[in-house]
Amino acid sequence: MKKEEFKLIKPINHIAFIMDGNGRWAKKRLLPRTAGHKEGCKRIIENIRTCKRLGIKVVTLYAFSTENWNRPQKEIDLLFEYLKDFFNDYIDEFISSGVRIMVSGDITRLPLQTQEVINKGIELTKDLNSFVFNICLNYGSRQEIVRAVKNCINDIKDNKIDLDNINIDTFKNYLYTKDLPEIDLLIRTSGEERLSNFMLYQLAYSEFIFTKTYWPDFKEKELIECLKEFESRDRRFGKITEE
Repeated sequence: MKKEEFKLIKPINHIAFIMDGNGRWAKKRLLPRTAGHKEGCKRIIENIRTCKRLGIKVVTLYAFSTENWNRPQKEIDLLFEYLKDFFNDYIDEFISSGVRIMVSGDITRLPLQTQEVINKGIELTKDLNSFVFNICLNYGSRQEIVRAVKNCINDIKDNKIDLDNINIDTFKNYLYTKDLPEIDLLIRTSGEERLSNFMLYQLAYSEFIFTKTYWPDFKEKELIECLKEFESRDRRFGKITEE
């Protein structure tokens, strides 16, 4: 008997992942930490494919934070090499399946070759609208909010916007995610239960799921279990629902 395929009952426009546990996954197997990052890249494309198949419109991945520069330089260099290879390997698939690539964060500090590959991917997919893959690189939410405030103040000084017109809707236009829908669900892998300076503004009404599974082991089965948990929740957004 054919196994029934999972289908979403509640629509999910935007799902975000804090991909955690690569290093511990590798250590558990007596491998270098970089082996965990390499394996983790495989989960990125697999989970993007699953989300796209299920009708989710946007996936945001926390790939490299502003604090991750404190890691050993060799690990950082290899991580960016893996990211460069990832974009080279899958750009044709993204184009053919209508995936638009976007980046949240300041990538000017990344290695030049990695920047070039990412910018090429952004350019080649800029007109696609079937699905959005938003990758956070050299990203920190506090830094993003400060950047947004500065840009907003500059626009007020330049008379591009009036102070009285600043509200929740206009302010979010200064964030990296200005063109994206609200995040419905955040999943963090590896058992850690914190946001780690990720999308603090955007996650105001998101559902959180923290799973003990390390990111390199977070495959379709684990994702679907999280989606089932999401569907069991009652999202009230401050309202009262009937008992």
